[in-house]
This record gives sequence, C-alpha cells and structure tokens, in this order.
Amino acid sequence: MPSQQDSGYRSDPWSNGNQPPPDLDKLISDGLNRVKKSLPGGGGGNIIVILLIFLLGVGVWTSLFTVPSDSVAVVQRFGKYVKEIPPGLHFKFPLGIDKATIVPVKRQLKQEFGFATPGSTDPFQSGGGTNGQLETQMVTGDLNAALVEWVVQYRIADPVKFLFEVREPSETLRYVSESVMREVVGDRTVDEVITIGRQEIESEALVKMQALAIKYVMGISIDQVQLKNINPPRPVQESFNEVNQAQQEKEKLINEALRDYNKVIPLAEGEKDQRIREADGYRLKRINEAEGDAARFNALLSEYLKAPEVTRRRIYIETMQEVLPTIKSKIIIDEQTRGLLPFLNLNSESGVKP
Repeated sequence: MPSQQDSGYRSDPWSNGNQPPPDLDKLISDGLNRVKKSLPGGGGGNIIVILLIFLLGVGVWTSLFTVPSDSVAVVQRFGKYVKEIPPGLHFKFPLGIDKATIVPVKRQLKQEFGFATPGSTDPFQSGGGTNGQLETQMVTGDLNAALVEWVVQYRIADPVKFLFEVREPSETLRYVSESVMREVVGDRTVDEVITIGRQEIESEALVKMQALAIKYVMGISIDQVQLKNINPPRPVQESFNEVNQAQQEKEKLINEALRDYNKVIPLAEGEKDQRIREADGYRLKRINEAEGDAARFNALLSEYLKAPEVTRRRIYIETMQEVLPTIKSKIIIDEQTRGLLPFLNLNSESGVKP
C-alpha cells in the first residue's frame, strides 16, 4: 500500500498529513498573485490586509461593553438618545457610532458638606479645600454663627433626565443642598440648631431639596439628609462648650429630681390608697355592726312587747351567763341577810384576799 507522501500529499504535523493536492495550492497561489498585481505598488497588499484586520479588531472591541448589575447603560447614536440597556454583556455600533454611558441607578450616592471621606472617586462628593469650609459657615435666625456639616444621600431615579435635562446635575445638587440648608438654619436660633432642632432641620431640608430636584428635572431622588457636626465658630467654641456643659448638668439634675419624684410619689400614693381602703373598711364595719345592733334591739323589743316578764327574765339569765364566768370569787347571799361581814372571808386563804 503506497504511503501518503507517495500519493502526492505533503506531510504536516498540524494536519496529520492531510493536505490538499498540488493543483489546489497552485490555484490559491495564482489568485493571490493576481490580487497583488491588481493593487498599486505590487506588494502593498500585506499592509492593506493588516489594516483591515486591525480595523476589524477595533470594531469588535468597541462594539462590546458590559453593564454592571447596579447600573443601566444609556445609548446614544450620533449623539441622539436611543434606549436604555439593562445589566449584562451587550453590543453596539462600533467606531463611535453608538455611545453607551453607564449610570448607577441602584447605587446610593452621597454628597458631603464640610468634610470629605478619604478615597472617594466622585469629584462632586465633597467640596474640598477652602470651598468646603465656606459652605459650612451659616448665620442662624438670632444672628449667631454656626458651622454645620451634613450629608445628602440620593439615587439616580431617571438616568435620561439625569444626563440630558440639567448640565452637571451633581454639581447642581450641591448648590441646591447648600441653599436649602442655609434657608432652614436661618429660620432657627443657634440653640435649636445645635441642640433640639436637628431632626426638624433634617426633615424640612429633605422635603425642600426633593421639591427643587423635581422642579429642575434633575432625575434624582433624595433619600436622606443627615446632620453631622454642628459647632459654633472657633473663637467662641470654648464658651459654647461651657454653656452646653451647664445645660447638660441642668438636665442631669432635673432627671435625678424626676427619678426621686417618681420613686417617692408612687409610694406615698400607695400608702394613701391603703389608708383610704382601711378607713372604708372600718367605716363599713362600724355601719354593719350598728345596723346589726339596731336590728337585734328591734327584734328584742318586739319580743319584749309580746311577753315582758319572760323576755326580762331571759335577758337577765343570758346576761348572767356572760358575766358570771368572768368573776373569780362569788358570794351568794339570801335576801334576809342583813350583814355581809361574816361572809367575806369564807374562801380566803392565808395572805390572800378575795
């Protein structure tokens, strides 16, 4: 049996010895030669092929993009909005025909005023530098100064409005937040701002910021406004701290007094209620005893009216039954006895008197 080399096939380690016949190789080489001759410069066809491959690779590379799970992609074709694309791997027209902008619609973003978190990548997250210090300086309603630091947490509710309705919406939100906070703080005294009015300031500022975000069509939903540090200006900060300590000491004493009050007053109230109940019980007891005695007397009177002698004798006998057992020494005399002296010492012993 003849081998593959003998039958006209050439051995190749990548194809296991299976190669096309020489006449097919000749046809391919003739075709390539004709293409090279038709191109200007003769051998410049290799550069054209490399260029075409490079353009094809760039096209494939620029047509593929990935949208993260917490974002959507807004696609523009020649600058015009086309559609929104959900998370995942997607294709678009290459070479700048389509432009995909990733918008994190499910991520909670924040802006910080008066301070900055290290390592933040959002350029509008904090004011930074002198601007960050100036935006915290505010005047209260009683013409006092205060340094207010706060945080605004928000989400991108409508990516199309966020990208196309307002120029630099994040920066606009900073201006809106600062304006609203100055307005809200300016309606209150410095004591309210520093101590008891924090929650009201946060609630009112949140409502007003959201209203302005809707009015300016920013595509933003504000979730929370949170006040951080509120301090007086540094030249008077020590005096304010002393005042705050005095107020805290006052509240401490008031709380201790209320604790003692709540401890003593309920005890006194309980003793009062106990004595009132005891008095009511004694009153009911006396009333019932009096009513019982009256009922007994009325019953005895009715029996006495029916048989006076018998009733009188019965009363006498019952009374003697109650009295005689309590008497230690008894002397019973006759009605005709005129003197009691002979009977006084009958039962006496030596040194013991009856």
